[in-house]
Amino acid sequence: MKDAPPDALPANLVDPPWLRKPAAPKAEAGHPVVPGLEPPHDRRIVWEPGERDQWAAIRPYGGPWADGDWEREAERVRDGSMYLPSQAGFLASAPEHLARPLLAAWAPPPVTWDFDHSLKPIIARFEDAAWDVSVRMAKANPFGTGPVLLPFLGADVARLMADWLYRLKSAQKLARAWFARHGLDAVPYLVPDALGKRVGPRRNAVHALRLIEGDVVEAARVHGDEAARAVAELLADAPVQTEPAHTRPKPPDLPRWLDTEALPRPVLRDSGLRLPPGAARNLVHLWAMALRPDAFPGAAEAAEETAALCDPASLTAFAWAVFEAWREAGMPGRSGFVLPALGRFGDDDTVRRLTPLIKEWPGQAGHDRAAAGLDALAAIGTDLALLHLDGIARSGRYKGLQRQAQGKLREVAARKGLDGEQLADRLVPSFGLDDSGTMTLDYGPRRFTVGFDEQLRPYVTGEDGKRRKTLPKPGPNDDPSVHRRFTALKKDVRAVASLQIARLETAMVEGRTWTPDEFAAFFVRHPLMWHIARRLVWTSGGTAFRLAEDRTPADVHDDAFDLAGGVRIAHPLRLGEALPAWAEAFADYEITQPFPQLARPVFTLADGEGRDGRLARFEGLRVPYGKILGLTRTGWERGPALDGGVQRWISRRAGTHHVVVQFAPGIVAGYVDLHPEQKLEHVWIAPAPRAYDPAFPIENGFASMDPVLLSEILADLTNLD
Repeated sequence: MKDAPPDALPANLVDPPWLRKPAAPKAEAGHPVVPGLEPPHDRRIVWEPGERDQWAAIRPYGGPWADGDWEREAERVRDGSMYLPSQAGFLASAPEHLARPLLAAWAPPPVTWDFDHSLKPIIARFEDAAWDVSVRMAKANPFGTGPVLLPFLGADVARLMADWLYRLKSAQKLARAWFARHGLDAVPYLVPDALGKRVGPRRNAVHALRLIEGDVVEAARVHGDEAARAVAELLADAPVQTEPAHTRPKPPDLPRWLDTEALPRPVLRDSGLRLPPGAARNLVHLWAMALRPDAFPGAAEAAEETAALCDPASLTAFAWAVFEAWREAGMPGRSGFVLPALGRFGDDDTVRRLTPLIKEWPGQAGHDRAAAGLDALAAIGTDLALLHLDGIARSGRYKGLQRQAQGKLREVAARKGLDGEQLADRLVPSFGLDDSGTMTLDYGPRRFTVGFDEQLRPYVTGEDGKRRKTLPKPGPNDDPSVHRRFTALKKDVRAVASLQIARLETAMVEGRTWTPDEFAAFFVRHPLMWHIARRLVWTSGGTAFRLAEDRTPADVHDDAFDLAGGVRIAHPLRLGEALPAWAEAFADYEITQPFPQLARPVFTLADGEGRDGRLARFEGLRVPYGKILGLTRTGWERGPALDGGVQRWISRRAGTHHVVVQFAPGIVAGYVDLHPEQKLEHVWIAPAPRAYDPAFPIENGFASMDPVLLSEILADLTNLD
């Protein structure tokens, strides 16, 4: 394939402006100086409406402290033995006669973490008295503590913000927000530096004055007419470039492993000519800069315009080739453009190849890489991509990645005006099945029909009626693409089958309801989900039913009826005396269920059991640690790692409460088999997942729980023994 000539390429790929050397800045000459000016000496805290109340409402760290603790804890603040965030919490909470003198003498060391959360309630409470410590902490940590200075208006803060605006990339957003907030009120504090002789402060102040909107000259007149004329001269001589040359972001360097000559390069849509290696490299440069739109305005638009000129399939192949080259190089850092490119140009085949890698990366010290992979799946955004994202969100091996996938799905669902489960209903693909839920595979001389068993495992039936687990390999006269199609179908369905079955089992336990229209769309008429739906017992308006062969609702006597409201998957506890009849009907029809429903064990409390909020029959049991960890498959969550990294309880949400199992000696995070046997110390129902505390009783204890959820929890605990 021929490379495209330069005149057939977009200008951004031939002579990229970001690679041109900027013109040398014009030397500063004749800068006006007005000596002897001083900034105003006042210091003000300027609150936005409701802002002070918001800051005051922030819950500080540390405490709560009892009435008798204040004097003792104040001494710990004085001698520095109290944990620093707790010191801040004490100052925000202590009686004023103790807190105010402590604040005046408070000299916390510089910190590198986000300390604004700790300072905000102190500032809201004491305002001016917290000025010096706030400015000192912000200077040492602009990004993490600097936001507390937003309401501060004074000479020291104005000078600091001007310095950050010019010099610190990490504080650009904050400094711009400060100047946008105070606007012309900041001008009097900047003018003495802008018209002074010291080069650094003068440069910073002039740059800031040029950013402020409004009549800056008039605002400068508080320093006299001469100062106002000098400021007017400065502004009239403002350069076209709005950012100082030395602080303009440098275009990112592309890595050495990126050899565009060795990759299948994109092809121009109209001519079919291939991008030359240099142009392909410049295209990747655009991708990298598009990730930082604030630093490189217009890069994202230029990347989109260039991509529109290329054949989409060739861009997909190029993005995947770049990804593979990155993997071959050991997935080095400073290559943040790689996975976003897959998100922008990837397709369903990209999803199939990328998802298994995302699942593996956290175990290879690649959590950030896996998180970027989730972003790529969400950006691809096809039903299959979101379905795989949903799979990670529901059954991911690594909890951190699982939570991030859940967050991505919530974002997608919110954009569509749905909740997570409603989105999941809509993501199940049809995989090209026909309305009857089957697929015909035609070899030419031979034809086969694809069907599905209760676990959604595909099988084929030949014209002889014989059922086979897989499609026979193609013979000399057969079309080989048919076999590839069936192989791809098996792979795709296998990726979603266990997820969908588990999702519906959870829906049965939680009592999820579908409207009749939703039930018809997502189960009755859906070519894949129909194979699960027809093997379950459902309820509507108090009547249990199944889906007959013609997809109409039929009761236990096979009489048809109309749906009378919301539709649920029937839990055996809800079927009551009708359960044996339904079990007999399914046995007669030889219907195998996708998960235990009619044969599901049910559990109840003994008379009076659990009303005290505890399940004493399980306390004292000694169980293998693996069985405790296995509870996470049914919705239980391991507690936090406490001292020594030891997890001492596991919990499961039960309505507005939690069931907590506390055990000893505990499971050591990262070394789970250190203590092979665990003793169940307490099993109790609590308002939140925490260690056993009799001070937080739940009225009626376990007897207050929904019977279905209680049965499931009792089943989980029974299986521990």
